[in-house]
Amino acid sequence: MQTNSQRLLFALVLLNGPSAPLIAESPLPDTIQFNRDVRPILSDNCFLCHGPDANHRQSELRLDMRESALKSFAFDSDKPNQDGLVARVFSDQADQQMPPPDSHKKLSPRQKSILKLWIDQGAVYQQHWAYEKPVKTVIPAGQNGVDLLVRKRWMEVGLQSAAQADRRTLIRRLYFDLLGLPPTPEEVAEFLHDSSDENEAVSAVTSNTAKANTTYLSLVDRVLQNPHFGERMAIHWLDVVRFADTAGYHSDNPRNVWPYRDWVIQSFNDNKRFDRFTLEQIAGDLMPDKSQETLVGSAFNRLLLSTEEGGAQPKDYEARMLTDRVRAIGAAWMGQTTGCAQCHDHKFDPLKTRDFYALGAFFADIQEPIVGRREDGMVVVTADQKTTCLVSASLPNKRTVRVLPRGNWMDESGEIVEPAFPTYLPQSDVAGRKLTRLDLAQWLISRENPLTARTVMNRLWQQCFETGLSKVLDDLGAQGEMPPNLALLDWLACEFMDSGWDFKHMVRLIVTSETYRQTSVATSEQLTADPYNREHARQSAFRIDAELIRDNALAISGLLDSKIGGPSVKPYQPDGYWENLNFPTRDYVADKDSSQYRRGLYTWWQRSFLHPSLLAFDAPSREECCAERNRSNIPQQALVLLNDPTYVEAARVFAARILSQRLGSAEERLFWAWQQSLQRSPRAEEMKTMIELLNTHLDGYRKDVKRADDLIKIGNTPSLDSLDKSELAAWTHIARVLLNLHETITRS
Repeated sequence: MQTNSQRLLFALVLLNGPSAPLIAESPLPDTIQFNRDVRPILSDNCFLCHGPDANHRQSELRLDMRESALKSFAFDSDKPNQDGLVARVFSDQADQQMPPPDSHKKLSPRQKSILKLWIDQGAVYQQHWAYEKPVKTVIPAGQNGVDLLVRKRWMEVGLQSAAQADRRTLIRRLYFDLLGLPPTPEEVAEFLHDSSDENEAVSAVTSNTAKANTTYLSLVDRVLQNPHFGERMAIHWLDVVRFADTAGYHSDNPRNVWPYRDWVIQSFNDNKRFDRFTLEQIAGDLMPDKSQETLVGSAFNRLLLSTEEGGAQPKDYEARMLTDRVRAIGAAWMGQTTGCAQCHDHKFDPLKTRDFYALGAFFADIQEPIVGRREDGMVVVTADQKTTCLVSASLPNKRTVRVLPRGNWMDESGEIVEPAFPTYLPQSDVAGRKLTRLDLAQWLISRENPLTARTVMNRLWQQCFETGLSKVLDDLGAQGEMPPNLALLDWLACEFMDSGWDFKHMVRLIVTSETYRQTSVATSEQLTADPYNREHARQSAFRIDAELIRDNALAISGLLDSKIGGPSVKPYQPDGYWENLNFPTRDYVADKDSSQYRRGLYTWWQRSFLHPSLLAFDAPSREECCAERNRSNIPQQALVLLNDPTYVEAARVFAARILSQRLGSAEERLFWAWQQSLQRSPRAEEMKTMIELLNTHLDGYRKDVKRADDLIKIGNTPSLDSLDKSELAAWTHIARVLLNLHETITRS
């Protein structure tokens, strides 16, 4: 168990953000690169007024294009100390200074020096890195490209690899990352003591260090074939496509789309090619070989927010649905904040308002629900129970799509637009014909498109290392970040495409790398040199996602129902939580059978009233696409783990297992409980603390048996009559501590 000081330090770090040590500003590079050094400065401080948006541009000065900047005399490389940009940047006069004081932005001395040196060197521009085709570094045969490119970067910045993680840490990391569940004690023991690889210098019995041997590779292969893999991968995809069980607007009424969730899970388990995965979602109803499966995939187009309000204006919701889908395409496949262009040209990226509505025109054929009525467009997806799902259906006559001035759906003066790809990105050869959603899907996964493979691989890297190679997952544009190791992201993107869009291949490649298998324990030197671990000279430790915290507790207790797929379920939640849901009013009825113990991704997703336990641990409402979840640290999280009926019941059932399955002394039972929950032995100080806690509660409950009886009645699972009530209640508190430990809910 953590000491009080350790827990306090952890809380302070997460509440206030990790504090970087005081580091002297790094020296200026010999050669200034526009994308790496200059563009971030201009984007953060200048592009709002001097960038792509003509309507907001001031002084006719545009700094995102070299020709425009030269025309406006922003700089003159022959007179670097006298040009307008440098003079304004270094000026101390309020009416001359740039950025102006009222912008509340200020350049650091280093940033000013970078701009001056860049102009001294000729003010060379580059096209934004994400809009260039990725270039694949040649990797020698037999080497892992991840390790080679990470180590090459270490040599440039002067870092060294951390030690490899021990086997217990590694198997827990792998299970949480790829399955979202903890390994069993038996699985850990088997991995720890497997010495089948004769090439190891030291057998696993005497060395707990994990090496890339056949033992580990076999473990990875087994995990990739586990059906829970699809569930784990689905969680993040469901976030990014804003999957939910309800419509969202107004009364937030239910709708039937859960078969789409099963389709996503099965697609990951079957390792469906990602290009096919894309085609079926955007245009499953238009494919030449369309089937019931592709139709269910096309439910992606129906995951947007809609309404059953009788007074809703059809034109209003027609515009909302168009813009919602464009934002979803931008977030899920393009890594672009397309929504900024709904009302005006993007202020930082070259996406025009016309581009935005031309993307929306791809979806003008979809049959929309009649506003004010229950959504239609259902198909039967199972023959026996007549299960239905909202899917896409194409109309022969497409709706007219106009550019909406300032996004105003009542203003029909805008230009009529046909489906078209954004003008700043490579175009497809479509021979002048009218484009369809199938063309859009094929363009997204074409080799000419520089964004899709990068976007998907960046999110996969974040899942395995906490932070993406480019840290802003939903924005690879000017307001995002050029990756410190662009060569690695490009290599991953190219390898993804070259492999035939093989997602499991990419997962296997990453998790078998030495980079992935490093320890997450950082030395003071590593923290000083790379406080945010952007160079990956160690692994990262972070709290697991909201659904997985609950799954973990259910798995440890033995309550988890591991069935794959099926309708959404309703775990316990506070009485009256839905009291403000109207039209109609409704009651939340928690499941009383095995559905109560299903995995968290199957929880009923009510957009306007997300399950409070999930909400406490930062699950998104899915009203909008979410590429990356926050990781907060608030007191309510500890209260959820201690008092939510799910966790109290899990602790009680775990306590019953401790008492019934492990006979012997309290110390022997505690040892067994630690193995079940954390797959390790308790330390001496932990054992001492828990024995004291157990004795305190035993004494209290023996004096007040009614209080013990009240505790062990929480939850649907009946208590074992053979167990002493006071003893069961006391051990329930021991189990609650184990489920609440920082280590229990942290992937290291």
